[in-house]
Amino acid sequence: MSATTITPDVTTATGERADLLDSLAKARHFLRFTARDLTDEQASEQSTVSELTIGGLIKHVTLVERNWASFIVDGADAMGPGKDFDEMTEEDWVEFADSFRLTSTETLAGALDAYAAVAARTDELLRELPSLDAAQALPKAPWFAEGEWSARRVFIHIVSETTQHSGHADIIRESIDGAKSMG
Repeated sequence: MSATTITPDVTTATGERADLLDSLAKARHFLRFTARDLTDEQASEQSTVSELTIGGLIKHVTLVERNWASFIVDGADAMGPGKDFDEMTEEDWVEFADSFRLTSTETLAGALDAYAAVAARTDELLRELPSLDAAQALPKAPWFAEGEWSARRVFIHIVSETTQHSGHADIIRESIDGAKSMG
């Protein structure tokens, strides 16, 4: 399985938007790169004491990016079951846990394709959004202070979330077969 690079169209973006597109592309590249040449079984392997897997991290980052991009446009209601932490059901928690693993019917190739599609949608939103200052009220959850996030802050959050999980994936990959993303 090769890890295809997601290359944003920065020709229509300048300044801050071009910088954000470039940051997103780099963060996504390193996450996808950890999946290079892996089988579905390896992508689902728990190679550390953590339950995290490379395929699961790619699937999770895809869900997170899709939800946050939807949040920019439609607010907290677009975030699905996670829009109000206090109202999450057991089924919602199972769905959230499943976002961290490939199920028996999912493949690494499918997860990478879904990630590419979400990335393209996010990049398009970033290029076309009238203002990065547009803000929405945050979902209700213990990890968020009450308030609003601007589209700009959401894009920065997507970069940091992707980068954090890319680091997790790098450790998992090195534990699987010694391959590293850098160095």
